Amino acid sequence: MAYCHCADCRRWTGAPAPAFAAFVEVTLEPEGQPLVKGGVKRWTCASCGSAMAAQFDYLPGQTYVPLGVLDQADQLAPSLHCHADKALPWVLHDDGLPRVEGTAREVLRHD
Repeated sequence: MAYCHCADCRRWTGAPAPAFAAFVEVTLEPEGQPLVKGGVKRWTCASCGSAMAAQFDYLPGQTYVPLGVLDQADQLAPSLHCHADKALPWVLHDDGLPRVEGTAREVLRHD
C-alpha cells in the first residue's frame, strides 16, 4: 500500500493524496475497457465513474486499486509516499513513512 501524490493520480481519483493497494495482476482482472494513456491503463466503474484499478507498464505484473473502493481499507495502511515532491503543500502527513520523490518503482516493483 502506498500514497501517490502525482497530479495524474489526484485527478483520476479526485483525492488530494490517494492511496493504493497493489495486487498481483493474475489475481485481479478488472472488467471493461481501460483508458490507456502513456503506458498506464485505468479502469473506472461503468455505473458511477469511480476509479477502480490501474496498471503501469513500469510496474509489470501488478494492478493498483484505490484504497477508498475496498471494504477492507481500514486494515490496509500505506507504507510509503510516492511522488512526495508533488504533494500539495497543505496536505500534511506527519506519519513517519518514507517519502520517495518520483515513482518509487524500485521500491514497488516485485519480480
